[in-house]
Amino acid sequence: MISWRLRPSFRQELDAGSEEAQERIVNHVQSQHPNFEVKRYPGFVCLRIPEKDRHFWSPRLHIGLEADQSGHTLVRGTFGPNANLWSLYLYGYLIIGLIGMFSGMFGLCQLYVGMSAWGLWVFSGMLVLALAMYLASRFGQRIAIPQSELLERIYVEATGKEIEVH
Repeated sequence: MISWRLRPSFRQELDAGSEEAQERIVNHVQSQHPNFEVKRYPGFVCLRIPEKDRHFWSPRLHIGLEADQSGHTLVRGTFGPNANLWSLYLYGYLIIGLIGMFSGMFGLCQLYVGMSAWGLWVFSGMLVLALAMYLASRFGQRIAIPQSELLERIYVEATGKEIEVH
């Protein structure tokens, strides 16, 4: 399961109702993989790696279950990092993006009026930081591949249907 997306995902339709599909997933994880952490909410299941095996880059599998009129369930699964790491990543990009945007505009204004355009140096630094964050996220995904594949296998065992991760 290698994807170029920041948070690889899949979509699938199951032939069971959403409650039945949720029960099947939760019961399978609790009986076959009791060390794994499974959290259940209405229309949502979260699978986590056992705490003893967890590291900074360990993934989670978020599974959204949505019933349709025909009695089937639309499943939307997303592999992602711990919520704290994901928040750090998003806020980091937000801060870098804002500083980069304003420093770029400021540097262009400085250049336009004939001043020393030091704002463009700040802009360049923000581009380097954004690239470094992206490369760090790719590195983290690479480290998390075995655990992501394990979560994928557990889901496939629980539902009996293969998935295609995008």
